[in-house]
Amino acid sequence: MALLPIIVEGDPRLRQKATRIRNVDDRLRKLAADMHETMVDAPGVGLAAPQIGLSRRLIVVNVPADYNEEGDPAVVLSLVNPEIVRAHGRVVATEGCLSIPNWIGDVPRADAITVKAMDLNNKDIRLKATGWVARVLQHEIDHLDGILFVDRIEDKSTLRRPEREPDEAEPAGVGGRGAAGR
Repeated sequence: MALLPIIVEGDPRLRQKATRIRNVDDRLRKLAADMHETMVDAPGVGLAAPQIGLSRRLIVVNVPADYNEEGDPAVVLSLVNPEIVRAHGRVVATEGCLSIPNWIGDVPRADAITVKAMDLNNKDIRLKATGWVARVLQHEIDHLDGILFVDRIEDKSTLRRPEREPDEAEPAGVGGRGAAGR
């Protein structure tokens, strides 16, 4: 596996709509594994192919157990051509992004979603997600459409630098433990 460079805001590839993937093959599975390794190393909880400069509709997610609330299960996913087919509820919470380092802001998202996608075995899947996993999926699917979390912020005054203790290491990506609005 290999660590991949993550592109940052200002790179026009982040604003392009990614192309659909027709078939999952060994090259795509390797790409998903490399993206997963890159995301964990960053550290983050989600990564979309456009963030590594590839216009492909592929996302990886790794939300550790107890990430936002005690008792939340770990969720590890690789999704091809994911799309949200149902969404309801609204909750505002703090998000960050590996492609916009050192900035966070309060973003409204649906609290519960249904996503259809393909897995790495070319099988169609449908999954339901709530809470933090739903937020991560929405954030990463936005990347596939050239949308960044800062585009979703309603109150721009919430865009800020994260407050951290100098030795605190917390995954970046989509918010963090104890996110505002939860």
